[in-house]
Amino acid sequence: MSKRVYEVIEEAQKKRTKAGKIEVFQKNDSWALRDVLRGTFDTSIEWNIPPGEPPYQPSEAHNHPTDLIREHSKFKYFIRGFRVSESLNVMKRERLFLGMLEGIHPKDAELIINMTNKTAPKYITRNIVEEAFPDLLKD
Repeated sequence: MSKRVYEVIEEAQKKRTKAGKIEVFQKNDSWALRDVLRGTFDTSIEWNIPPGEPPYQPSEAHNHPTDLIREHSKFKYFIRGFRVSESLNVMKRERLFLGMLEGIHPKDAELIINMTNKTAPKYITRNIVEEAFPDLLKD
């Protein structure tokens, strides 16, 4: 079983060297990880979600119905300028976002909230992401 995205981020944060962090990202590469890193560091991505802490009820860490590996494909509904995002009314988009947050592991939910607020994980920099995945960031 592959690691959850928050587990990969936490493992990378514990590495003392830039090369160690890059190695963790490359060894645990997944579309969900790439999407979270791109959503956090790519300034061309604007989130169509109100900033700050959303009013959601986190799931229990040991009992969540889905995971970020499955749910990351919903990010397209929350990016400003995407046709599918713009076609949803505000209430439906925000309900979809809250449902995603409530269905995944609470630490992954925190990671997603930080991503939409453009808050980088501690000890993870844009430079590290660019070296781990050279073609990921567009700007």
